[in-house]
Amino acid sequence: MDIMLILQLIVLFGAIFIGIRLGGIAIGYAGGLGVVILSLVLGMKPGNIPWDVILIIAAAIAAISAMQQAGGLDYMVRVVEKFLRANPKFINYLAPACGWLLTILAGTGNAVFSLMPVVVDVAKSQNIKPSVPLSLMVVSSQIGITASPVSAAVVYMSGVLEGFGWNYPTLIGIWMATTFIACMATAFIVSLITPLDLSKDVVYQERLKAGLVKDAGEVLHGTDKPGAKLSVGIFLITVLTVVLYATAISKNIAWIDPVIMERDAAIMSFLLAAATLITWLCKVEPGKILETGVFKSGMTACVCVFGVAWLGNTFVAGHEQAIKDVAGEWVKQSPALLAVAFFFASMLLYSQAAKAITPVIITALGITATNPGNSYMLVACFAAVSALFVLPTYPTLLGAVQMDDTGTTRIGKFIFNHAFFLPGVLAIAVALGFFVTSFL
Repeated sequence: MDIMLILQLIVLFGAIFIGIRLGGIAIGYAGGLGVVILSLVLGMKPGNIPWDVILIIAAAIAAISAMQQAGGLDYMVRVVEKFLRANPKFINYLAPACGWLLTILAGTGNAVFSLMPVVVDVAKSQNIKPSVPLSLMVVSSQIGITASPVSAAVVYMSGVLEGFGWNYPTLIGIWMATTFIACMATAFIVSLITPLDLSKDVVYQERLKAGLVKDAGEVLHGTDKPGAKLSVGIFLITVLTVVLYATAISKNIAWIDPVIMERDAAIMSFLLAAATLITWLCKVEPGKILETGVFKSGMTACVCVFGVAWLGNTFVAGHEQAIKDVAGEWVKQSPALLAVAFFFASMLLYSQAAKAITPVIITALGITATNPGNSYMLVACFAAVSALFVLPTYPTLLGAVQMDDTGTTRIGKFIFNHAFFLPGVLAIAVALGFFVTSFL
């Protein structure tokens, strides 16, 4: 390892570390700082900016923010809340299931923010540590991104895989099945091995004596806005339209041929069209859309992907051949090591869009349209790009810590010893789906 590579690694990890310490949107800022140093100081050519991923995230957030302002997101949460409160004993299974479903429909894990107070409240009413259902729900919302038809990660990976003979409906079916099974299996294992008795938690008892814990009771109140149900209907129809259109233009199905509008453009335009209809028909004031929590967190995500993914692409592009060699050796030894590569890439790049290393992996494996044999490994390992829980800095993770007034959802002194690590690793391990894809 020469001195230049060492300096480049220091800049790469240093920028990521600074961003994590600053938190929030500053993670993206720090990525840009890293690109400046790598390029102007260390002489690396700037990598490609993942514009397609950024624009799809922006379009999805535009539609979801309009729906939130119309009251649609609150309506969805209230429906889920009633379901959770009607079945409190099963909170450890229902919380991750609801988090997964909301993410599938909305295309963003941030949809679970509004459910967190409900989960805490229901868990306390059953003397269950809120850290268990909260951590399971957050992890399920992250892994659910790899199965959502409108998420940027799925759009990118399915586009890559279609060139190797995989059709869109098959991919969505595999990823939905494997991620949901993973969430439920993880809930079962975690519930089995984790002490659930809230009354025996020392931190909870200390906070209870200090009067810092609220009584279990109704957390969310409110009535539906006039356009709430309509906004949800418009958004869900749009999601269904996206799935049907992507299926229709799939090369293996070709219901629409020739294709005038490619899938990425279709998804972005459909989502913007949905935002227009919601704003118009539900009488939403456009200026207030910018004030919604989804819009703010979504735009933060865009900047984070912009900066950190650009930083990662810059480093990867500068060492493409070496990475190809290493990746090739890894995967030749064991296909499961591809999942390890995806896992660490998403952890370090703070993004589920494993775009920085996927082209390198494809080349290393010798996957082509005429030789697609090993492409199943990309399908099976895709869920491993959900390792955003490893470093305790992701917004939904931090939100869960803040909203648990019992203190059971906490981050340890050693960074990695937090409530989300074990459920996250278990969920990804189960979701890899080698057995499912190997039979197709």
